[in-house]
Amino acid sequence: MEVSEMNLSDGEYTVEVTMEGGSGRASIQSPTELTIENGQAQAEIVWSSSHYDYMMVNGDKYLPVNTEGNSTFEIPVSVFDEPMTVIGDTTAMSVPHEVEYTLTFASESVASVQSSGGNDMGGAGIAIVLALVVAAVSSMRLRSRKNRRI
Repeated sequence: MEVSEMNLSDGEYTVEVTMEGGSGRASIQSPTELTIENGQAQAEIVWSSSHYDYMMVNGDKYLPVNTEGNSTFEIPVSVFDEPMTVIGDTTAMSVPHEVEYTLTFASESVASVQSSGGNDMGGAGIAIVLALVVAAVSSMRLRSRKNRRI
């Protein structure tokens, strides 16, 4: 399925991704972050290793977006529910090796990521505020009762 068939609005999502190929020692993080902008999908691929120095997707070379930790790349996603061939160049061996992998992005797993902006508190944040309000009201009532007894 192509990205245009997904009818996704511009925004941030997560998606389950499976990987095949290579020696089986390397893996990628799943779910992964997915960004949709102007009808184009881009995934953040986080390897289980810091030894990948580039990825090739559809003949284009992508460099890591980080300098520390596990190798992380932002790559285009051209298709969902079908294997997408990519190449990862690993420097973990005595000489660099390009290794072919297939990544499959599962369309049914795409989920919107809630904004972490100032007004989006989520359920836990609302519960905490509610508990504080109840505690404050209770405290004010107790003080009022004590003052009336004196």
